[in-house]
Amino acid sequence: QVQLVESGGGLVQAGGSLRLSCAASGRTFSSYAMGWFRQAPGKEREFVAAISLSAGSTFYADSVKGRFTISRDNAKNTVYLQMNSLKSEDTAVYYCAARNFRVVLTTEYDYWGQGTQVTVSS
Repeated sequence: QVQLVESGGGLVQAGGSLRLSCAASGRTFSSYAMGWFRQAPGKEREFVAAISLSAGSTFYADSVKGRFTISRDNAKNTVYLQMNSLKSEDTAVYYCAARNFRVVLTTEYDYWGQGTQVTVSS
């Protein structure tokens, strides 16, 4: 099992920034592609960003491209999501996910965190 714990969520005004962190258990963090997803009440979980296991490739949903940045620090077993220029439509529970090796842009990930709430006030 891989255990993921998100942190860094909170309340922020529109235009502000937040940095989410996802700490992973185990010694093989570098073997996993990582993704961030989000889900608002009554809506489907949607892809936000992903990063390959070597950090050589990153991917973003069109709605966040240019505003969000995903990164990883394999030495710290941690993946980050830097969120800038936040909008009210970014309000959701954000989930960290891990998938063995190959990165995908769907919800086909093997492990999920519990989520962290991000609320952006207008």
